[in-house]
Amino acid sequence: MRQRYRVLIGKPGLDGHDRGARFIARALRDAGFEVIYTGIRRTPEEIAAAAVQEDVAAVGLSSMSGAHLRLFPAVAEALARAGAADIPILGGGIIPDEDRPLLEQAGISGIYTPGTPVDTIVQAFREACERHYRGRQ
Repeated sequence: MRQRYRVLIGKPGLDGHDRGARFIARALRDAGFEVIYTGIRRTPEEIAAAAVQEDVAAVGLSSMSGAHLRLFPAVAEALARAGAADIPILGGGIIPDEDRPLLEQAGISGIYTPGTPVDTIVQAFREACERHYRGRQ
């Protein structure tokens, strides 16, 4: 039996479009993950605090508003301030290819845009969680 990983899905900023985030949360749950969904319009600090409080192994962020270059790194910084820089962050949404290197430099471990097969995203979360737990041992 596979380990049941706990992950958090968050929507930072004022973006109210959460269909994709809810879809991924459901797909992860169906794949055996325990999923905490923070809902829409959360601050980076709220997402980081929830991730720490819930002791998650990975955080997934969604942005459809174009604010990903500011908000995704802000979540990484908030996690670091909370002593949880080891929690991997995966991002998704409408993210141009040219923004990927900037997000990777900011500590985002993977970017998944519309059209990415859901199995690819589930596997990315599984691998991120496994790396997180190996790093804690």
